[in-house]
Amino acid sequence: MPSSKPAQPIRVHSVLLSGHAHRIRLFLSLLDLPFTVVELNMKAGDNRKPAHLALNPFGEVPVIEDGNFVLSDSNAILVYLARKYGDPSWLPQDPEGAAAVQRWLSLAAGKIAYGPCAARLVTLFGAPRDLPTAQQIAVDLLKVLDAELRDKSFATGQTPTIADVAGYSYIAHAPEGGISLEPYPNVRAWLKRVEALPGFIAMPASKAGLLVE
Repeated sequence: MPSSKPAQPIRVHSVLLSGHAHRIRLFLSLLDLPFTVVELNMKAGDNRKPAHLALNPFGEVPVIEDGNFVLSDSNAILVYLARKYGDPSWLPQDPEGAAAVQRWLSLAAGKIAYGPCAARLVTLFGAPRDLPTAQQIAVDLLKVLDAELRDKSFATGQTPTIADVAGYSYIAHAPEGGISLEPYPNVRAWLKRVEALPGFIAMPASKAGLLVE
């Protein structure tokens, strides 16, 4: 049985505009779990200081501290939180349901990361990535997802899972990477359903890509 609440607030080492970190803040809020945020300044090199490298030798965010337990990697954290604190519906245990969620976690680490996430890194942060390639990966992905979401309320069926949390942040912010969501009505409807979940919190929008005034 999942634990109801942590003994003390979970510490989330985060960057406000990181979609990977937003996944964790969002899921903690959806679960109504107490948490505190340790905001890192990447430009100042906070992620390369010994204190953070002791938590994650890769120097990445997010990282959580749940008591004495430390965990990095956003998808791994989602699995941990779902298993320890969430209703079982967030991470189904039946073979089909578990596989469907894992497929979306793989998309989050693959085509979402190399598509809308990478495009946003270029337009918002000036990352040295191939913007046209990232945008094309995003468009190809959105076409497939729009077809898949035609008959689904959420990523893997009619109820939300951590698949929705893993996919939401960068897809919702795809316009910041110069990728329009207008051609994908089923994706946009899915995003609105995620945003209507109790406890939803947004990642701040940035004026980049299609959102530049």
